[in-house]
Amino acid sequence: MHEKEEQFQFGSCPIPLNQHETIQLAHGSGGQLMNDLIHDVFINSFKNPILENVEDQATLNISGRRLTFSTDTFVIDPIFFPGGNIGELAVNGTVNDVCMSGATPLFLSTGMILEEGFSISDLKKIVDSMAKTADKCGVKIVTGDTKVVNRGKGDKIYINTSGIGLIEHSYDIGMHSIKPGDKIIVSGTLADHGIAVLSKREGLTFQTEIKSDTAALNTLVQKIIETGKESVHSMRDLTRGGLASALNEFSQKINLEFQLDEEMIPLKPAVKGACELLGLDPLQLANEGKMVVIAAQDDADKILTAIKQNPLGKDAAIIGTVGENQKSRVIIRTPIGGWRFLDMLVGEPLPRIC
Repeated sequence: MHEKEEQFQFGSCPIPLNQHETIQLAHGSGGQLMNDLIHDVFINSFKNPILENVEDQATLNISGRRLTFSTDTFVIDPIFFPGGNIGELAVNGTVNDVCMSGATPLFLSTGMILEEGFSISDLKKIVDSMAKTADKCGVKIVTGDTKVVNRGKGDKIYINTSGIGLIEHSYDIGMHSIKPGDKIIVSGTLADHGIAVLSKREGLTFQTEIKSDTAALNTLVQKIIETGKESVHSMRDLTRGGLASALNEFSQKINLEFQLDEEMIPLKPAVKGACELLGLDPLQLANEGKMVVIAAQDDADKILTAIKQNPLGKDAAIIGTVGENQKSRVIIRTPIGGWRFLDMLVGEPLPRIC
C-alpha cells in the first residue's frame, strides 16, 4: 500500500475532548467525541481489564462458566418510526450487543424513565412490542425499574435494557483476535435505520419508503459461529457511527490498517440517493440490524454463504481486508480507483438516533 500514499486525502481533524467544558450532542454520536469521552472520562475512572477490552459487552468468567453482560439506553426521537419503535429497538439492541461475543442471550432487564403526561396508550404499545420482540428472540425480561420525571424535564420515554448471555463455545472472539489478511464482511445494506428515522423526524418523503432495519441478530450469529468456528475473529453490530466508527475502533485498538472497496458495500438505492441528496455518508450512519464480521481469509467465503442463507443476511458482502500496515486508519478505494480515509464522525448529523 505504500506506493499509493500520495493518493490519500486527509480526513477531518477530531476536536479534542478537553476543548469542551460541557457535554455536546456529538458526545453521544458514536463518533470521535464519544470515543474520547468514553476513554478519557469513564475508562480512566472505572479502569479494569474487562472494561479496557472496549467491546460492546463484557465477557465474565464465573465459576468456570463464560457469560456476557451488556447494557444500553435508548433515547430515540421519534419513538415510533418506519419499521419499529423505541421498545422493539431496546430489546433488539441489547440482544445484539450480548450475542456479538457468540453468546446465547438469555435474560434482559428494563428501566423506564417516563415524562409526566406521556400517553399510557403509547406506553402499552411500546411494552407490548418489547414483549413480542423478546419472545421472538428467545429471551425473558425478568426485572426492571420505572421512574417518572416532571413534565418538560424529559422527552416522553427513555428505556434502558441490560442483558446476560451464556457463551457455550471455546473460541476467542474479540478485537484482539483480528489478524492481517482477515476479510471484512457486512451482513447487509447499510444506513437504513439512520435514514428511516431522519425521514420521519424531518417529514421527508422518498419515492420508495425507507424502513428501519431493527432486528435481533442472535440466530444469524449462531449460524456464523457454527460455520466459521475459530475463523470468526471479531463481530460488531453497526449502531451509532455506523461502519466507519466500528472499523476505526478496531483499527485504533489493534493498530492495523483496514482497506475497503466502496463498490462492494451494499446500499439500498433509495438510501444511497437520500444520502447524496442530504450530504451524508451512509458509512457513518446508524444501523440496528446489521453487523460486521472479521474472519480468517480461508473461511470468509464459507461464512458469507452461511450469512446469505439467513433472511437477515441476503445482501451480505465481503467489502475489504485487514492490511499489514501498522497504521490506525481505515481507507476506502473509490469507484474511480483512488483512495480516501473513512473517518469517525466528529459532529452530530443525526442526534438521538437510537
